[in-house]
Amino acid sequence: QVQLVESGGGLVQPGGSLRLSCTVSGFIWGGYVIGWFRQAPGKEREGLSCISVGGGRTNYADSVRGRFTGSRDDAKNTAYLQMSSLKPEDTGVYYCAAYGSRVQGTCVMTAPTYASWGQGTQVTVSS
Repeated sequence: QVQLVESGGGLVQPGGSLRLSCTVSGFIWGGYVIGWFRQAPGKEREGLSCISVGGGRTNYADSVRGRFTGSRDDAKNTAYLQMSSLKPEDTGVYYCAAYGSRVQGTCVMTAPTYASWGQGTQVTVSS
């Protein structure tokens, strides 16, 4: 059974940084795309970033490009989302998710594509 567990959320002041982690178990790590999503209060879930199999391709939503950086460490079965220059509108529950792929160099950020989801971690940006 696939399991994803996020950690690293919390309260941070505007302009600050946080790093989220997503630990994956239950399947062959190298054959899956990892995505990061956010759900703000009263809003739909938003795709923020995705990392292709092998890590050679990373895509970002316009709202976070230049501020957030996705990465993965296959040896640790862990993906990361480094967030900087945080804004109050970045507040929300952050989820990592995964879908199986045999294709390197491509990934998508559409939620229905993802078969497995973590439980989410709360990020609050406030002074």
